[in-house]
Amino acid sequence: MVDPISLEVFKNLFVSVAEEMGVALQRTAYSPNMKERLDFSCAIFDPDGAMIAQAAHIPVHLGAMPFSVAAAIDHVGSLAPGDIVIVNDPYLGGTHLPDITMVAPVFIGNKETQQFAGFVSNRGHHADVGGMTPGSLPLSTELYQEGTIIPPLRIVRRGRVNAEVVELICRNSRTAEERKGDLAAQIASIRVGARRLGEIAERYGMETTREHMDAILDYSERRTRAAIGRIPDGSYHFLDYMDDDGQTDQLIPIAVTLTVEGDHLTADFEGTAGQRPGCINAPFAVTTSAVLYAVRCITSGDIPANQGCLRPVTIKAPEGTLVHPQPQRGVAGGNVETSQRITDVLLGALAQALPEVMPAASQGTMNNLLIGGHDPVRGKAFVYYETIAGGMGARPDKDGISGIHTHMTNTMNTPIEALEFAFPLRLQEYSIRRGTGGAGLHRGGDGLQRDVEFLSPARVTILSERRKRPPYGLHGGHHGHHGENVLLRSGYEEVRLSGKETLDVVPGDVLSVRTPGGGGWGTPTEEAPAD
Repeated sequence: MVDPISLEVFKNLFVSVAEEMGVALQRTAYSPNMKERLDFSCAIFDPDGAMIAQAAHIPVHLGAMPFSVAAAIDHVGSLAPGDIVIVNDPYLGGTHLPDITMVAPVFIGNKETQQFAGFVSNRGHHADVGGMTPGSLPLSTELYQEGTIIPPLRIVRRGRVNAEVVELICRNSRTAEERKGDLAAQIASIRVGARRLGEIAERYGMETTREHMDAILDYSERRTRAAIGRIPDGSYHFLDYMDDDGQTDQLIPIAVTLTVEGDHLTADFEGTAGQRPGCINAPFAVTTSAVLYAVRCITSGDIPANQGCLRPVTIKAPEGTLVHPQPQRGVAGGNVETSQRITDVLLGALAQALPEVMPAASQGTMNNLLIGGHDPVRGKAFVYYETIAGGMGARPDKDGISGIHTHMTNTMNTPIEALEFAFPLRLQEYSIRRGTGGAGLHRGGDGLQRDVEFLSPARVTILSERRKRPPYGLHGGHHGHHGENVLLRSGYEEVRLSGKETLDVVPGDVLSVRTPGGGGWGTPTEEAPAD
């Protein structure tokens, strides 16, 4: 038996390993995307590959990482001390190709007394890994158009970096120098994590360490079962739509039925659209991430975030659908956009079961903006990637927050100074879109307006949602305002853009991304009027 005090000590020890990995990755990263926006995640795993602790990083990464660890175990074979496996294949645990995952086994002791302590892993979003448009999030029709596909293979063998693998990845990127720096940062982060986890196992012994790993998973399971047990038994259905898939203009349904039976929850996505010709298909690992996130939303924040939280949950996602596509469908937007809508339908279903707990819909998009071209000042290629914040949905007891990243993303913005220093871009406006949050007893948070002026010719890709159907309100609350994408040719001639579009721009053009507001909660009153 593990006592509560030692359980708390080990929980924080394991979390501290993941947090220190994140600090090391940020400090050594080369790209603004990782260094400034913190678009990465770190976690540690037990010897069976179950996630036991994570840093407070990005939900869509963390729920999917166990699939990548499993792929590393299954496809690479016997791993030795000093090995690091690299993988980004979305059909082997990845999310989309720019998200590159590294996994390393951790051993303690010498050759005679060697013991296996578990795994450490990180996942970082690389600003460009090739593909048909800069940024590797194109309006594709198949995975091969999205960039370099990396199956599980050793990037480090017994402590020695495989330079050929690094060169292959960098040669397929428009920004090779940046890729080399970010890959080195991930390797450094992995080595920090392996060292720290090894120190814990050495200090307390592998038997005690493994005992506490198992106990933490069991504890999270018990607490999650208790939270599910407080939901009234029954089935709760919710339906929402994606605006389109970037290839057709059809609304695309995502449906879920949540069935609660005692302390067990089933999420059944029957009724969701089939896999699409466009790039918004969400790999099953991404769908699992969204379900884990929704479950975490109804549990107490002091419950350790690990795979024990998913033990009382069954996920039914029919193969060949938008939320469980078959290889090699395009997935670039599935990770960033469809994941947000999956979350919207899950929380919408939970709002029927827990009406006084769940918030209205947040902006429901990451507003992905990718810009690539040639920097005339530095004399080399550049690629800029950003997700742009918007309005949070109103809550049962307070307004939503304006201008914040919500749900499946948890990144920062790129500071204006860092953006203008690193890229041939100028920010003309960065402001709150006042009044775009939905009215209600509690008002939804407002979206943002971010106007980027181009100082050199470039190719732009926008992947965004909630441009047709706005975020929903709850219990009489009004919906939030939908987003808009507008190109100002030469700074003044307005051209309305769709939610998903690739276009060429010239110096003097300005792109205005106007993000959605969150939905309102509760019927507006005289004190909280509709307008």
